Amino acid sequence: MKQTVRRIIVVVILLSAITATKAQERVPPVLPDFSALIKTGKIQLDWISGFPNAVQIGIQRSLDSVLNFTTIGYASSPGESRNAYMDNKPLPGKNYYRLFILFSNNRYMHSKVVLAVEDSTISADAKLNASDIANLSQGQTGATKKEETIPWKPSNYIYTTADGNVNIRLPEAMKKKYGVKFYEPTGVFLFEVDHVQEPFLIIEKAIFMHAGWFNFEIFEEGKLLEKWNLFIPLSYK
Repeated sequence: MKQTVRRIIVVVILLSAITATKAQERVPPVLPDFSALIKTGKIQLDWISGFPNAVQIGIQRSLDSVLNFTTIGYASSPGESRNAYMDNKPLPGKNYYRLFILFSNNRYMHSKVVLAVEDSTISADAKLNASDIANLSQGQTGATKKEETIPWKPSNYIYTTADGNVNIRLPEAMKKKYGVKFYEPTGVFLFEVDHVQEPFLIIEKAIFMHAGWFNFEIFEEGKLLEKWNLFIPLSYK
């Protein structure tokens, strides 16, 4: 009788464990939140998933965000809560990404789709507006007058981002000829981009050789479009 009772208890425990396991499998996992940031010629993906039972995470890319997703690589540690992947050869145009997550029970899921965006922490209201540029033009006769006219704000066209690199944004670059020259604060010429041929371009901070302030001039069809400055910090995020 006692052996029968023990067997019944063991069977109940096993059934409970199996039921609990199946119940856990039926609970849909939370979709991971991840970002895709455009670096210098590359796109970096970062995400937090918290799926210890994930055996494979594939990174998929598409140009239209709906169809034609292809797997371009895999996460090196799919079971880790924090993960990252670098797309070293992004496609021309917009790049959309999603994650394909395979679990140990052979179930799988897709994450949400994200569009790769420029790595910038500068908001629109922090940039120069039309009145600022007008005041800047009036104040170029002297540094004191310029400082009194407006507080410093980053340019709409050339600015540094959180990683310390310099972004050049010229939406009409495919239609017009733009050139950019960079100078030390003392006025010593550093280098120039004679013809900016892309609407968006990133210049590595290392090219500037040191941190600090730098001046620049933007020319549109040979005429001065903007003369301003930027700051490259010593420490980068």
